[in-house]
Order: sequence, then structure tokens, then C-alpha cells
Amino acid sequence: MQLKKIIAALLLGTAGLPAFAQIDKAATDAFLKRVVKDRAAAFTCEYLPADNGKDVFEIESNGNRIVLRGNNGVSVASALNYYLRNYCNSIITWNGTNLHLPAVLPVVKEKEHHVTPYKYRYYINYCTFQYSMAWWNRERWQQEIDWMAMNGINMPLALTGEEAIWQEVYKEMGFTDAELDKFFSGPAYFSWLWMGNIDAWGGPLPQHWKDSHKALQQKILAAERSMGMLPILPAFTGHVPPAFKDKYPNEIVKPTNWDAGFPDVYILDPNSPMFDKIGKKFLEAQTKAFGTDHFYSADTFNENVPPSSDSSFLDAMSRKVYASMAAADPKAVWVMQGWMFHYNASYWHQPQIRALLNAVPDDHMIVLDLYSESHPEWKNTQAYYGKPWIWNMLHNFGGNTGMWGLMDAAAHDPATALHDPASGKMSGIGLTPEGIEQNPALYQLMIDNVWRDQPINVDTWLQSYAKQRYGVENEAVNKAWQILYHTVYIGGPTEGAPESIIVARPTLDIAAERVKTKLEYDPAKVVPAWDLFISAAAQVKPTAGFKYDLVDVTRQVLGNYASPLQQRVATAYRNKDLAAFKQYSTQFLGLLDDMDMLLGTQEGFLLGKWVSDARSNGITPAEQDLYEFNAKDLVTLWGDKDSPVHEYSNRQWNGLIKGFYKPRWQQFFTLLEASLKKGETADLKAFEEQVKAFEWKWANGHDKYAAKPQGDPVKAAVQLHKKYRKMM
Repeated sequence: MQLKKIIAALLLGTAGLPAFAQIDKAATDAFLKRVVKDRAAAFTCEYLPADNGKDVFEIESNGNRIVLRGNNGVSVASALNYYLRNYCNSIITWNGTNLHLPAVLPVVKEKEHHVTPYKYRYYINYCTFQYSMAWWNRERWQQEIDWMAMNGINMPLALTGEEAIWQEVYKEMGFTDAELDKFFSGPAYFSWLWMGNIDAWGGPLPQHWKDSHKALQQKILAAERSMGMLPILPAFTGHVPPAFKDKYPNEIVKPTNWDAGFPDVYILDPNSPMFDKIGKKFLEAQTKAFGTDHFYSADTFNENVPPSSDSSFLDAMSRKVYASMAAADPKAVWVMQGWMFHYNASYWHQPQIRALLNAVPDDHMIVLDLYSESHPEWKNTQAYYGKPWIWNMLHNFGGNTGMWGLMDAAAHDPATALHDPASGKMSGIGLTPEGIEQNPALYQLMIDNVWRDQPINVDTWLQSYAKQRYGVENEAVNKAWQILYHTVYIGGPTEGAPESIIVARPTLDIAAERVKTKLEYDPAKVVPAWDLFISAAAQVKPTAGFKYDLVDVTRQVLGNYASPLQQRVATAYRNKDLAAFKQYSTQFLGLLDDMDMLLGTQEGFLLGKWVSDARSNGITPAEQDLYEFNAKDLVTLWGDKDSPVHEYSNRQWNGLIKGFYKPRWQQFFTLLEASLKKGETADLKAFEEQVKAFEWKWANGHDKYAAKPQGDPVKAAVQLHKKYRKMM
């Protein structure tokens, strides 16, 4: 009973206490034990008042102990992170941790005091919950919450368990389980269900999932709040089950379509009295189950064009959405993604944006400038017409794995915007990638803006980062990172990383639908970075981060090399040169085998781990099979066999290369070789249907893939360097 009371108190917040005004000692003590384990006693946590309303931390030595001070758990965790990185050459990232504390901890000779200029530090895109977090358990969520806290994040999006609340609301309204089965999607597709894009795909959703993830959300929120975070919960946007139009025939329900190969979904007109009723009912049920911090996410037209461009319609819609929140919570603050202003720019002109935003009081809305590093919409909207807004780096689309990004934008643009008189009420910075656990250097660079108000010097930052990640100063890796900075991390106009041709549905063309292969840099200039990492492997003790980076650079170089090799195959075919065709197609398939072997040495590149994690959520064979289908379908077809968005979430993963991508290319090469031998033109239309059938069978199959790394990543990379370097 006592434990239940503690959890309830954490869920319902700290009534009567000002925000950010306390430290939960039990939470910070537990945090220290999780992170530094048996060295936790060497650290002391103390409360430090906020600095003019801003989060603050200090580090100081007191005898043989390190004192960590902050105005909340996030600040204390940030203090620890700062100490570990700057005094112990250690770092904790998604893709590899280097944490080897010396027997005697380094002394802080002079107290350090750091204040963040940003009230809010936001994290998580709707899509991240599916492309990366779909199968996470309590332990993995705790790791992420610790990482958030250490990097200063205080405003995470929190969507887990939403389906359980909607089930409660709709069943109270008389909907049957059968009717809701045609609404709830499978777990890999929740984001697009909640954003009003699709219904039911990947379902029906088992009851055990709803119950278990409601309980998981309670634990997630308790952990986040115990560190002083302000989770953002969902609110009603008008998307209703398909059965709604029949159950309530007098209500105005409008069909809309995402134009991605899925049936229409249904949006309740905001002028309907039911709109306010449902919105209020949902927030009341959600607050009862999860508590509230008064921040709510709602995106009424995510990637869907509104039925009218009339400003009065948009004004009314916005007022209704906010009113449904305020009816249940007068302190409600609507946190709106600004993605649609970029995605549907031909619709969202200044009158439409102004109407949508101005309908809500300024202090009850925050706009997420979702793609600030590439498309800063705040510059096109007079900083969102006076609304508080947050600068975000989006970077990743679909969870793709390529090395890519805009390092200069991440290092310079947040501080530049902060000091720009035209930036209005810029109130924070954040990370909004569709997928995580890739490009760790770029994300660390971006989030290092949290505790500073001046641009970061990338050259010196990279040297420090490499030393923290690998535990030593090494000239070779420093040079390698400079090469990567000026090649893969110069970015470009594409949305997300360029891809290797290996992940494309087989073609003779240099690119394919949903697979962008054009590079904004000369791939030959990346190869010396590979050479330097290979040479460093004999000079440094390989940390987890070094092993990951070595494999990632090797993967990138080989993935780049696949494109010219594929074009040699295509040229040989067009020239009707059978011998050359067989030579290059064999080399191409061998490259796929080698990449699959390499990626099998790292947990972060395993299809088997992704599928195993998915199946672990099921308690019956049928549930496990359903979740496996969801996991495999998302990263390949993204729908049925005729899906127009296939390959959107492609991954260069062990198992996926050998089990999915390679068989497609084998079938393609077999067809082309036969046509050369017969002197006939290959029937590529027939092949497309053949490969679709293979893909659908694979997505529904149960082939086994390694869920744990196999082999030595350093030896594998050195072996492939010896084999392929002379070809480049």
C-alpha cells in the first residue's frame, strides 16, 4: 500500500509547490546508483535555487566527494554529466558508453556554476515512439529517462498507454470491442493513428497490450516527474473511430485521407457539441490515470490538408481544440507541432497560420518549430505571431541509419536564434528526430547547447567528444572526425540521410522510390576517415563507442561503394556483356554478405534484436506473431504489399540485408541474367509483382535472426578494409 501511495503522489504532481522547486532525494540517489553504480557514495546531491527562474547546476569538491547541486533532478543529473565528461573523459550515449572512473576522482579546483538560457528543453517526435521506442520495456525507458536528465531535457513527449484511455472513453460511449478493433492500429503504427493519418493497420490490438502499457506509462511518468520533468500528454484532435459516423449519424463527421495507400479516416467537426464532450472526457480519464503537468500535444492537421482554407474555419477549429482542453484543465497549455507549416506549405500561408495560432491565448500555447536546422518556419511567421516557441533539430526520417547531418547548424543556430531580436518568445530548444540511436555525435553536439548561450566551436568540440568517447586523445581519430565533419556532416537539401542503393527495391537506375542515393559530398573523401579509424584500432583500447563508430564508418563507406558497383551491373546489362554482368552482380551480392556480417557485431544494427523485443511484448503465440509482423512491416513495406511508402523506414541492419534486401537483388539478377542468355528484354513489370509477393511473405514470416551480436567488430572492420580499400 505504501508503494502505491508513493506512485500516486508522483503521478499527481506536487500540488502547492512551484515548478522546478525541489529535488526528490530518493530519485537522485537511485539515479546515481544506476549511472555510477558502486561509486555513487563519492557524490553528494544538494539543492540550489533557480537562477532568476532558470535551471542551474553547480559542481564542487568537498573533501574526497564531488558535490552536485541543482534546482531539480534534471539539473543535478546535468551536473553529474558535466563532471563525468569534463573531468573523467567519460560519456554516456545511445550508441556506446565509456564510463571508467579513476580510483580517486578528479578534484574540481574551483566551483563551476552553469545556467541554461532555455526554459524548456523538449524531446521526442510522435514518430520516435514507433521507429525506435515501439518495443521498449521499463528498463529501456529508465535508461532513456536517465539520458534525458543528464542532457538537460525537461519536457518529454509522453504518449505510451494512450490507447487504454481511449478504450475507456469510447466504451463508456457505447462502442464495442469489435468497433474499436477497426480503429486501434498495431503497436508499430500508433503515431499515425494518434496523428489522424490511419486506422487499424497492424491490428487488432490485444487487450494485454493496452493494460500493460497503461501500467508502463504510469512508471514512465513517475520516473520523469521524480527528476523534475514536465511530460507532455496527448489531447483530442477530432479523429474518431470509423463506427462513429454510424453511431452518431447527426454529428458532422468528415472523411480525410493521408494519401499514403490507406483508407479514409474520420474527423469530428469542431462545431459539434460532441467535440468538447469527448475532449473533456478524454482528459479527465487521462488525468485520473496519469496525472497532469498541464501540457498537451494536439495536431489537428498533421500531413492532412484541412477541408477549408477559410481563416474563420481555422480560427474556430483552434478555439474548439483548446476549449476541449481547458474544459478539463483550465491551466492547459497546447503544445503544437509546427511540422504542417513546412509539410503543406502550399496550404499554410500567413493568414491561415495566424488564424490557427491567434485563436489561443499566448500563454496557453507553445509551438514546436520542428525542423529548425533546415526549415526554420519561425522566420516565415514572425516568430509564430507572439507565441512561445521551441527551436528543434529534426534530422532523422524513418529511423534510417546513414551518417548525415548539419553539424554547423546544430552548433550555431540555436544560440544565433536566441539572440536574434526577431525570434520573439523563443523559449527553448529540443530534439525531434523520427528515429534515434544513430549519429550519436550530431545529437550530442546539438544537446550540448542546453547549458550555453553562445555558438559551439565544432573543431574543438569534436576533439573533446572523441576523447570522452574513446577515453584517450588520439591524433588519428581527431583527423577522422574532421573528415567526417566536412563530408557526411555538411548536410544537404535532402530530408534525412542519403541512402545506399542496397536498401532499394531492385532497379537498374541509380536511385529508387523512397531511396535517395545522391550524396552532397565526394564519397572518396570519406575513405581516408575509414583508414584513420582502422589505424586507430591498433592504438586505442576499443571502447563501446569506438567499436560502434568503427562499424558505422565502415558501413557508410561500403554502402556508398554499393552505388557505383550497382551501376557497373546496370552498364554491363545494357551493353549485353554477360561476363561483366556476372562478375559485378556477384561482387554486389558479396558486398551485401560482408555488410551483413559486419553489422552483426553490433547490437544497434540487429534486425533480430528489433524482432525479439517486439515478440517479448506478447503473452500468446498469436500476440507475438502480430508484433513480429508489425516490427518487420514497419521497416520494409510500411503497409500492404502495394504500399506506396515502402522503404521509408529502411535500415542497414544485419538480418535485414541478408534476409530481405539480398534475396530481392538475387531474384533481380537471376531475371536479368536469364534475359541476357535468351537475348530477350527482361519483364520488369512481372518482376515487380514477383518481388512484392516475396516482400509480403517475408513480412508475415518467422525466419530467425540473431538477437545478440556475433563476432569481433574490430576484426571484421579490419578484414573488410583489407578486402575493399584497394577497390576505392
